[in-house]
Amino acid sequence: MTLPPGVILAGGRATRMGGGDKGLLPLGEGRLIDRVLARLRPQVGAIALNANGDPARFADLGLPVIPDTLADHPGPLAGVLAGLDWAAATGAETIVTVAADTPFFPRDLVARLQEAAAGMTHPLVLAATTGDAETKSRSRSGLIRHPTFGLWPVALRDDLRAALQDGLKKVVLWTERHGGREAVFPGGDVDPFFNVNTPDDLARAEALLP
Repeated sequence: MTLPPGVILAGGRATRMGGGDKGLLPLGEGRLIDRVLARLRPQVGAIALNANGDPARFADLGLPVIPDTLADHPGPLAGVLAGLDWAAATGAETIVTVAADTPFFPRDLVARLQEAAAGMTHPLVLAATTGDAETKSRSRSGLIRHPTFGLWPVALRDDLRAALQDGLKKVVLWTERHGGREAVFPGGDVDPFFNVNTPDDLARAEALLP
């Protein structure tokens, strides 16, 4: 199966970290973004980084940096849209997105997303994990969906653009509209989609490193 392009979503404002780029925070012997790249590279083809502001701060990564094409940071779907527009210019049919602040995501993420998309005209799949009893009682599907980790169809990029321009904020409202599916990953002792939002989270990530 052809490996899709990958897009690392790093366009957030990191307000709970005091601002700046979470992906550039130190972790282990490198940075958060280095851990994300190490997990993503074997799973995808070309890689781009969705980030806003001066792209020079990411120059050492050697990746194309694609900013949001919509103003006012409307959320992660704006980064997905930027990735879809970038991929369309290369002739790709899908992209896979991951978050720049999630260093332990599954090493079989892309394979599982593609497997869940089998038979779909427009492959659209979000990663999900099983939740505890309380989470299941509050979730329509009984799952915790991770909307920054997904397989997205280039063919729907103009539909997504129109939805965002109309004020759409919630990822799953758009994916459900288009018959989106979930690829379910086991939670385990450590949530594979644990992300670094606060200094305490960064300390926890450091403690979880092998």
